[in-house]
Amino acid sequence: MNRSSLRIGTADADITPEMDIQLGGDIGRRRPVREIRERLHARVIVLEHGSRRCAWISLDLCSIRDDWDAAIRALAPKHGIASDGVLVHPLQNHSAPHMGGSFWCDEYQKRHMPEHLWWLIGDDPRYNEPTVAALDAAMGKAVANLTPVTIRAGRAMDGRVAFNRRFICRDATRVCHPHGAAAMRKILQNEGPIDPEVGVMLFVDERGDNRAALLHHTCHPVHGYPNEYVIADWPGAWVDAMQPVLGARCLPLVINGCCGNIHHANHLNPRHVNDHCRMGATLAESAGIAMEGLEDRAAVPLDWRFARVRLPIREVPSAELEAARAMAARPVPYRDETKMSVAWDWVYAHATIDLAERRAKQPYYDYPVQAFRFGDNALVALCGEPFVEAQLRIKAQSPAAFTFVSHMSNGYGGYIATDEALRAGGTFETRVSNWSRYGAQALDRIGDTALALLRELFPA
Repeated sequence: MNRSSLRIGTADADITPEMDIQLGGDIGRRRPVREIRERLHARVIVLEHGSRRCAWISLDLCSIRDDWDAAIRALAPKHGIASDGVLVHPLQNHSAPHMGGSFWCDEYQKRHMPEHLWWLIGDDPRYNEPTVAALDAAMGKAVANLTPVTIRAGRAMDGRVAFNRRFICRDATRVCHPHGAAAMRKILQNEGPIDPEVGVMLFVDERGDNRAALLHHTCHPVHGYPNEYVIADWPGAWVDAMQPVLGARCLPLVINGCCGNIHHANHLNPRHVNDHCRMGATLAESAGIAMEGLEDRAAVPLDWRFARVRLPIREVPSAELEAARAMAARPVPYRDETKMSVAWDWVYAHATIDLAERRAKQPYYDYPVQAFRFGDNALVALCGEPFVEAQLRIKAQSPAAFTFVSHMSNGYGGYIATDEALRAGGTFETRVSNWSRYGAQALDRIGDTALALLRELFPA
């Protein structure tokens, strides 16, 4: 047994929801599973060097709330895995369930929502505990097949599949997802950048077989929204396209980056095709280019840091809070006679009131930031939906040779916009509610914390 090298173990668990389970990624709509077009997976990589052991878990899900993240993390020690060394990374697939409601807290749901609107909170409690049990078993399976590996890594650039979905208008206002020719004529330019990196990192065993792979790109997986079928979106399509190239023994694990303002819809292309399988194939093509230039990378040491940065909760302006309370006091504004869909503004009103009540009890959120070092490579995990500018800054200033960044990790923290976007306002990513709960400088402070952790891990 080679204890001087990095060892990894892998496992794959099927976490496809049953029929009728509520799908996530929507607002104010009952969205039960009516059809399963693709299976959903939890992919687990356990890493070990010497006496230290950590785990990366990638989920074909929409999001995970803090309490369910904690439930998964609490299982790790029985597998010899450090609880602060567990990365729980939902890929933000909008054709999959949430684990835990993110619109408002459970207490608010009980006090203000009739029982038949249980789905408004955003998740389906029937799904969560079986999924935790599947992850528990997967961690045990991964630990049981630990084997020594080396690392090879490469990258390519691809600007064909992901786009900044926010635009600056000619009157200096902001718009997200402009629709129609009239809206497009008001556009001046994109508000921000994308991250075009297609990263590939291979973990190769002593026989020369690929045992695991990290596949890194940055884009909202929203191809299936708002339909009532299950797909694994572009991350699943990318895995499927890469599997024949990587080999049957290889577990590909997608790391989706900070895509709070990044989307697969190209609003500047009137012939854009919405096809997650095409996107997966395109990424596989670019990954093939990355693999032509693979470099041998150091695999040890293995280390990690987990920190929390205290972010103040935004104060809801008094006029907005008064308007939210007036809206929430109205009868439920169903969109049609089926009573399976509710007006967004009414949902937003309740989410705004809940945020104000939470702030009154605790005016801050301890936002998690996690960083791993494995050799001369790094993986940074951020919570919620940070704008891509934070990721680009982290990569630019990282001391690691290769740095991948994951979003939506280790709980749900809402959108984290740039200060410029917050000042401009006018879009759902910046509208004060549980989806946009932090004020100015939050994105910068998160980036500062991530870079500080990387400097600790790479002291030279």
